Amino acid sequence: MFTIVNREEMAEGTVILNEIEAPRIASRAKPGQFVILKANEEGERIPLTMAETDPQKGTITIIYMVVGKSTALFKTLQVGEAYQDVIGPLGKPTTVEKVGNIVCVGGGTGIAVMHPITRALKDAGNHVTAILGARSKDLLILEEKMAAASHELLITTDDGSYGRKGFVTDALKDVLDKGDTQMVVAIGPVPMMKFVSKLTSEYQVKTIVSLNPIMVDGTGMCGGCRVTIGGKTKFACVDGPEFDGHQVDYDELMLRIQAYCEDEKRCFEDYCMLKPDYAR
Repeated sequence: MFTIVNREEMAEGTVILNEIEAPRIASRAKPGQFVILKANEEGERIPLTMAETDPQKGTITIIYMVVGKSTALFKTLQVGEAYQDVIGPLGKPTTVEKVGNIVCVGGGTGIAVMHPITRALKDAGNHVTAILGARSKDLLILEEKMAAASHELLITTDDGSYGRKGFVTDALKDVLDKGDTQMVVAIGPVPMMKFVSKLTSEYQVKTIVSLNPIMVDGTGMCGGCRVTIGGKTKFACVDGPEFDGHQVDYDELMLRIQAYCEDEKRCFEDYCMLKPDYAR
């Protein structure tokens, strides 16, 4: 069992932070890697990239958005309660090296994934500019942590309620226009990563993205997380989750991710009907 030692609700309760006791994972995990969690026998296996690890405390931190039955089940777990299973670390870690000026672009819960990567790139001697995007101020997460992990922090909101009104690509274009960016790392919703990659390709700037396709076992056995990279089939769980953003077939990825959206919505609604206390 993997006990929750800290829990926070963010983004109006739609995004949840859990710090979990997992000493063996915490001792080996690196930025960019993920774990697969299962709440109990009624839950599914959910892959989530770690937002933070603390080897001394023996904990890992995951941040997730409540979108379906299993993440709704995750939300019911309180401090002192435990996940039945946590498996990891999985996937290839981020390649961290000194390359110069790097822009880290995070959107939505992708900001949680971006946090340890941004910090590691800064510690490696790079000058890091972080750009965070959210639909509104209330949905923005980890602002203070990302400010500490970077040299410069830019914020955009779709509705203009905080920071610059617009999209992350608007702020990114201004940075790229300076002509001194060596690399961009983008993590967030697929459309965001697609348009960031489209923009950076025009400037011929290397771009890394972290993909989140449907995943079952996380070890390359099921093939559920297959993605097309440069015309070749790759598995996000063992070949990624990070790939060259200019080589990703984003349209195919979006179709695969959307395949079960209606089922996800229906299961979530059924769960709320069965658990009226949760729905309130």
